[in-house]
Amino acid sequence: MSSTVAYPDDVGACQRLLRERDEVIAECRIAIAAHVALVDQQSRQLEEQKAALAKVTAERDLALQRAFRKKIERYLNDPKQFVIDFGDSPDIVDAAEGIADAAEEQIGSYTRRKKKDRKPRNEQLPAHLPRYEVTLEVPEAQKFCPDHGERDLIGYDRLETLEIIPISLRVRVTLVPKLACSKSPHCGVVEAPRPAGLVEGNKFDTSVAAEIAVAKYGYHQPIHRQQDLFASCGWTPSRSTLLNIQQAAANLIRPFIEHLREVVRAGPIIATDDTTVTLVVQDSPLLSAPDNPKNVRAREVIAEAQAEHRGSITARMWAYRSITQPINVFDFTVSRHRDGPELFLGGFTGSLMADCYSGYEAVRTRSDGKIIRAACVAHARRKVFEARSNHPVHAAVLLAMFQELYDIEDRAKAMTADERRALRQAEARPIWERIGGYLVSEAVSGVMPKESFGKAVTYLRNQFEHLRVYLADGLMPIDNNETEQLMKQVALGRKNWLFIGSVDAGYRAADLMTLVSSAIRNDLDVFAYVKDVLDKLLAGETAYEALRPDVWKQSHPESIRTYRVEERLARADAKIVKRAKRRAAASR
Repeated sequence: MSSTVAYPDDVGACQRLLRERDEVIAECRIAIAAHVALVDQQSRQLEEQKAALAKVTAERDLALQRAFRKKIERYLNDPKQFVIDFGDSPDIVDAAEGIADAAEEQIGSYTRRKKKDRKPRNEQLPAHLPRYEVTLEVPEAQKFCPDHGERDLIGYDRLETLEIIPISLRVRVTLVPKLACSKSPHCGVVEAPRPAGLVEGNKFDTSVAAEIAVAKYGYHQPIHRQQDLFASCGWTPSRSTLLNIQQAAANLIRPFIEHLREVVRAGPIIATDDTTVTLVVQDSPLLSAPDNPKNVRAREVIAEAQAEHRGSITARMWAYRSITQPINVFDFTVSRHRDGPELFLGGFTGSLMADCYSGYEAVRTRSDGKIIRAACVAHARRKVFEARSNHPVHAAVLLAMFQELYDIEDRAKAMTADERRALRQAEARPIWERIGGYLVSEAVSGVMPKESFGKAVTYLRNQFEHLRVYLADGLMPIDNNETEQLMKQVALGRKNWLFIGSVDAGYRAADLMTLVSSAIRNDLDVFAYVKDVLDKLLAGETAYEALRPDVWKQSHPESIRTYRVEERLARADAKIVKRAKRRAAASR
């Protein structure tokens, strides 16, 4: 069979066939181009989906790490990583030896102090606790010796066992004498002045109010659990009764809390942070001061929530921590609008340590230069640490420099503010110049801005000047970690009492948190401090300065929890020694 294709002899017919062939080829080319374009589009979509999946996976892994990992961001770099050989220059050798000697000296000083301060372990129970004796009986069969008769008593072995007795309640009966004239009933009746009461009828002592406040905001016990605790002691109050007592205590301390706010605002440095709390939306919220600017915002937010038929909204609890005075102040707002910190910081002049929330920047801008915003170095470091898996080499370089900054802070802890500032200027400022140079170098130019590490680099660039504010002020801390720790007090309570019932209840909660948290910060017996403050305020005391926790503790040394002070110093010393040992090893 022949495979030869027969072509027509007519030239016109051949031309028609050629034109048809060209049309088919053109259609095929169009189809191929469309197919290639579709493949390219699908490839791009696939890459975008892969990138989105990688982002979601990274966010999921980060969320899991935050939820379940140890709450520490320890970075242990290899001392031999990124080492540059400077040769055997005498200056370099002397500098390295100086670093090693300083580290060894620091290790020795803290080790000596630890050995000197260490007390022998004493398992004896405190002598001031009341004691009672129980005498055991020897079995009758063992009272007699089989060879010599009755055994003689030669003494006792003394065993001390600690017991716990639940809190006990008692009723104080106050007899108010009434005097009348026996000569004439028209002379009237007189009586002794009645003591002021926390609630109407003076039915509950300040000790009850102190117990409720400390249990809820110190030990995070919600009201219904406190009801059970009181019931186990023989008194079963209604929850509304406990809430009324708590409300009376909050109303009593309000002028004193306002004084503490003024003390914090009068200082040169305030550190702040905030966290969420759930606020129940009521049909008609009762606001104690309708004209208060905070309540104007509250009415707007609650009205919007009611219009949307929401049962609750996400409110905010703010902490303002004085750096120069050991006082913590809490403030409640219905939202995270900037008018919250703006109202609190009105009239404040100084430095504000905070995160990069835009509301703080607005407060700084509107202060006409009275407020300088300082950024938290730990916050910036955390972003690099969490993104280290994307670019481990770049992250290692930055984390190593952050480590140097914190090593400097360790050495500066025992210094005066002026000495600390001088050390920072001499040693920390050059490190920040290296960080700034690295952020704009060719080394990180290939980092994509949308990557997690790219976002960390962008954050560092945007906040660079704010991160270095602490260099010029020896009182300014390098980070906001201690203020962020205050948020744990709110978070622990939030997991137990769950929500706040009204706007006014939020204000009262902030005031009671202020009193309890400030007492904790000063290592006080919180119950003893809160009760004494309530007693004095109830008696009409207006000399609020004497009631400040740091002033109060000076006249009440018996209420200082010395074991907390010792624990904190021991932890700080251990951390400093560990870092000093690392510096000594790295400099050899």
